[in-house]
Amino acid sequence: MITTPVLVHQPPYIDVLAYRIGDVRFPIFDGRGAMLQGGRWNSPGHPVIYASLSQAGAMLEVLTHANIGKLPRFSQMVIIEIPDTLSIETVEPSNLAGWDHLNMKASRHFADEWITSQRSVALIVPSVIAPCDHNIVINQMHPDFLKITHHEPEPIIWDKRLFAK
Repeated sequence: MITTPVLVHQPPYIDVLAYRIGDVRFPIFDGRGAMLQGGRWNSPGHPVIYASLSQAGAMLEVLTHANIGKLPRFSQMVIIEIPDTLSIETVEPSNLAGWDHLNMKASRHFADEWITSQRSVALIVPSVIAPCDHNIVINQMHPDFLKITHHEPEPIIWDKRLFAK
């Protein structure tokens, strides 16, 4: 059962910075990958952009999906700025039972409703792999999406020790 799982910030009163790492062969500020594959916070068919509220968090998310022992090739990072005038919601994990389950039913159900309702342009969510950190899901179909800006992508230089066997 879902019970008030969000705090709504109207507005957050400070710009939110988010960090996204992606493959240079694909557009970095684009939700097509999530739309095709789905993710913890969206079912396939919903174009959203996943990012982290810290660079280290973004790197950890990439490491979770990387082949251990292999350096990710072609990586770039972009810093995303969400203006303080835009509405953002925050998921409170204590109020969304099952958000961290492997089947992702609770998190997808909640976020799919959030995406289609267009209540806010972004949703701050807990990280499964680093519970004290947060990721952010940006609704690419929200009318305020075009007010979000991003810096020029920069190459990521991975420390080889992260991938040593």
